[in-house]
Amino acid sequence: MQDKQAPRFDWSLLLCPGPKRRFTPEEMRRGGNQPWPKAIDAYVALNIFLLLIPSAVSFRSLPPVVTVGAMVVEALIGWIALLVARHLWRKPTRLRLNLISFGFSLVLVSPLGLDKYWLPEGVTHKDLAFPLVGGLTLLIMTLSSWWFLVIYRVHQIDARLRELDEQERNLKLARRLATAQIQPHFLFNTLASVQHWVDTQDPRAGSTLRSFTAYLRATLPMFERESLTLSEELQIVRSYLEVMKARLGERLQWTIEQDPSLDALQLPPGLLLTLAENAIAHGIEPALGGGRVQLRACLAAESILLEVEDDGAGLSPEAQDRVGLSNSRERLLQRFGPQARLSLLARAPGTLAQIALPLAALQMPTKQEEQ
Repeated sequence: MQDKQAPRFDWSLLLCPGPKRRFTPEEMRRGGNQPWPKAIDAYVALNIFLLLIPSAVSFRSLPPVVTVGAMVVEALIGWIALLVARHLWRKPTRLRLNLISFGFSLVLVSPLGLDKYWLPEGVTHKDLAFPLVGGLTLLIMTLSSWWFLVIYRVHQIDARLRELDEQERNLKLARRLATAQIQPHFLFNTLASVQHWVDTQDPRAGSTLRSFTAYLRATLPMFERESLTLSEELQIVRSYLEVMKARLGERLQWTIEQDPSLDALQLPPGLLLTLAENAIAHGIEPALGGGRVQLRACLAAESILLEVEDDGAGLSPEAQDRVGLSNSRERLLQRFGPQARLSLLARAPGTLAQIALPLAALQMPTKQEEQ
C-alpha cells in the first residue's frame, strides 16, 4: 500500500487569505440567487446609531466642527461598509475581499500621517486618543464582518449547488428506473400475442409488431431526455394504445383531442404515458366489457389541462397510492413548481386523471420561434 501524501500548504493564502472556492457565472445563477438579507441593513443601521452616541460624548471636548465631522465620517463609513457587503454578497471571491479590505484600511489610516493638514489648532493627538481607538475598533469590526460574510456566502452557495446536483442525480436515477420498469407484463404479453398471431398467420401480427416497434423505439431512450414536447409524448401514447387495441380488440376504444397550439409544450418524459397505462391497467382491463380511453390537451382560463379519462372499472381510493404517480408528481413539482398539480377524480363510471399546469410557470415556444 502506498502512503497517503499529506496535503500541501497553499502558500498563496499568506498573501491572499480567504476561501479559495470560485464560482462561475452559471454556478452563481444556479446556487447564488438568494436575496440580500434585509436584516443586515437593520443591523448595520442600529450599530451606526449605537456608535454615534459614545462618539458624541467622547468628542464633546473637541471643537464642534471636529465633533460633527467625525460623526459624519463614522456614518459614511457604515454606509460604505454596507454597500461593500452587498457587493461581496453578489461576488464572494477572496481576491475581491482582500483588495477591498486593503484599500479600505489604507483610506482610513492614511489621514493619520497627514494630520497637520486637517487637524485644527489646539487639538493634539492626546485629545484624539479615544476617537482613534473607536475608529480602529470600527475598522476591525468592518473588516471582520466582511470576512465572515464572504465565508458564510461561499459555504451557502456551495451547499446549494451540492443540493441541486443531488436532486439532478436523483431525477436521472428516477428516469433510468422508469426506463427499466416499463410495464414488464405489457412487454411479455405483447410479445406472446405477436408470437401467437405469427404462428396462426393472423393479419394482426404485422400491424401490432409495427406499433410495438415504434413504441419501443420512442420509449427506451425518452427517459434520458430532460423533456419531450406534447406532440412527441402523444405520439408515444398513440403507439401504446395501438398495441393495446390490437390485444384487447373491441374491448378498447380510444380518442385523442389535442389543441394544435400546444404541440411545443415541454413536459417531463412519460408523463401522459404513465396515465394512459394506468387507465388501461386499472380501468379497462378489469372491466368485463372494456371501455373507452380519452386523452385531452386544452387551454383553460389560467392553465393548461392534460386529461386522461376512462369509463372502466374505476380506481378505488386505496389503489390511488399504488399506481406509481408519486414520481410523476415529483417531476411536475421540479419542472413547474408547486402550482402544477396531478389529481385523480372519480367518475361514474371510470376515473379522470387531470394535470393542471399554470400558464405563468410555462416556457412554451411559439410556432414562429421554432421556425
